[in-house]
Amino acid sequence: MQPMARFMLQQCEACFVLGDVMTDSELRADIHSIEPIPDADRDSTGPQQMWIWAGANIAPVNWALGALGIILKLGLMETIAVIVLGNIVGCAIFATFTVMGHKTGVNQMVLSRSAFGVRGAYLPSILMFVMTLGWIGVNTYFPVKVSIGILGQFGVPDTWLIEIVIITLVMAAQVLIGVYGFYAIRTFEKYTVPPTIAIMVLMSVLAWTRPGVVNWSLTTSLPPGAHLAMLTLLMTAIGVGWGISWVTWASDYSRFVPKSVPSKSVFWYSYVGMFVPTVWLGILGATIASTTLDTDPAKMVSAVFGGPVSILVLLMVLHGPIATNILNVYSATLAALSAGLKFSRFWLTVIVGVAGYLVTLYFIFAPSFAKAFDNWMISLLLWMSPWAGVVLADFFLKRKGKIDVAELYRSPETSAYGDINWAGMIAFFAGLVAGWLVEDGLVGALQGPVSINLLGGADLSWLFGIGVSGLVYLALGKHVTSPSSIVASSAGR
Repeated sequence: MQPMARFMLQQCEACFVLGDVMTDSELRADIHSIEPIPDADRDSTGPQQMWIWAGANIAPVNWALGALGIILKLGLMETIAVIVLGNIVGCAIFATFTVMGHKTGVNQMVLSRSAFGVRGAYLPSILMFVMTLGWIGVNTYFPVKVSIGILGQFGVPDTWLIEIVIITLVMAAQVLIGVYGFYAIRTFEKYTVPPTIAIMVLMSVLAWTRPGVVNWSLTTSLPPGAHLAMLTLLMTAIGVGWGISWVTWASDYSRFVPKSVPSKSVFWYSYVGMFVPTVWLGILGATIASTTLDTDPAKMVSAVFGGPVSILVLLMVLHGPIATNILNVYSATLAALSAGLKFSRFWLTVIVGVAGYLVTLYFIFAPSFAKAFDNWMISLLLWMSPWAGVVLADFFLKRKGKIDVAELYRSPETSAYGDINWAGMIAFFAGLVAGWLVEDGLVGALQGPVSINLLGGADLSWLFGIGVSGLVYLALGKHVTSPSSIVASSAGR
């Protein structure tokens, strides 16, 4: 570790230790990179995993997820049904990926080397790195907008200077915790999520009991064909798709859970941590949008919450993106290191912070955030679904959960998983094409011919992306994959 990085980590440790509340074993500098986590350092618990994923999803972005269904002219109750049913499936897919990290102690992008080869896995690692920069911008957009709306109730003007100040403060906090690493992340979530949940309960009670806030009878005005298309689009973007959008992060945190903890426990704690806040806030966003007919979080807040309550909402709003983006910042650095970059994690964290700052400015000044956000989600799922299909087929079906961890870190020339596993690459691109054919985004480039011409605009990209890539990988694996004689190392037993 470079001297400056070590100094910064020491300063972070001094800042975050709060008396006797946090013990040394609970909060300490994370010196790990992308190497397997040693057994001695795997001391995270199931509940801590739950708090991590819950904190990452108690965020204003989930209000917009629910509101998106209303903006797409769907009815309130069917929007709620899509949010619930879609996340039952999507969160299960996500939680399945957390099991991989728990079994191996390895982060998600390095685990991809089993399916794609050592250098073949550089492609999804780079895509993951770029994607996290976008997420940092998306998640920081919301606290800025909501904070401006709340501060406006107290006479603070909406100016670009105020927005820049808020962005800078939020980004600084995110980068600071990201530099400190996993142990700071889990401690931050553990002590901040419970009170945030209390505020979320208060918000929900106020929104759902005040007259005129929710239009429970709101129904769709779309004709049958367009109605079905929008239902599938919503299912892809915020139902099943929301859980899938987290799979590339999953193992980065479960790798810290001891092997003695059953994988079933890791699955269910992660599932609950993702499902409950995502569905809850999605429904809250949909109900509020049923009268405001807007995804602008500032308008949502001003329409329902005022006075002292708005201060509590502001605290939740500021907490949400920080709790989410510290995962983005941390996992972005792991993705960059997994792609072969030779920077220290400290400097990569700084680079991620600067890039995320610039992306935030883009979203702040975008003419239509709702359209930009939907296009963003659909484009993410276009590559993440086939990637997920290949990795699931490789880990659970081809290798039966048995990974030779040491081989993941060998050179491309000597690793048993090979330089580029063409079975994985071909399957990935086959799933990419299949997903695009049945995709219906809001821009022409994301509108597949099968969806438009044969399915009436229905979007099944997530299903075809996962299914086709997984089947193609298993079919090609007999001929083009890395040696099938690989057996489990101690981390895979």
